[in-house]
Amino acid sequence: MRHILVLGGIRSGKSEYAERLVADAAAVTYVATAVEYPDDPQWRQRIKAHQERRPPAWATVEIGHDPTVLPTLLRRTDPDHALLIDDLGAWVTALLDAAGWSGPEPALRAAQPLAEAIRSCPGRLVLVSPEVGLSVVPDNRVARVFADALGGVNRAVADACDRVLLVVAGQALTVKGTV
Repeated sequence: MRHILVLGGIRSGKSEYAERLVADAAAVTYVATAVEYPDDPQWRQRIKAHQERRPPAWATVEIGHDPTVLPTLLRRTDPDHALLIDDLGAWVTALLDAAGWSGPEPALRAAQPLAEAIRSCPGRLVLVSPEVGLSVVPDNRVARVFADALGGVNRAVADACDRVLLVVAGQALTVKGTV
């Protein structure tokens, strides 16, 4: 299985699980999608925790300020290389930030080119994403825009991946593909 989507809730262990999936690769590039907000110390602490877990040999590419580069990165991966994308929720947020949160359409338009890039990615690829479909419909417009956008992206990405896992309480359940 070369292309794997790892879904899960907040603090489910999805990122740690995804990191283990690429730990044996000869070369790993961690693609960080989050934008660091200087006025949000809790968010900075979450980013720092992810940074501190990465082995020193892993390369890191930060794309939070230009999420549109993700499909190009996937297509240009060396076949012997592993990419870990963490995570699609932050990627969708960056796309929606750039579009002013007017609706989910900017992320939904980006979903198909991303899925096509996943299918053509020559290297091992692990993508991490929050699962937003297990909750109530949010009671505010911005949260609904995010949930609708990420839900559409997750569906397109899951369709393009060979394997989909759902991490619950640190345990991975196979949703698509074989173990």
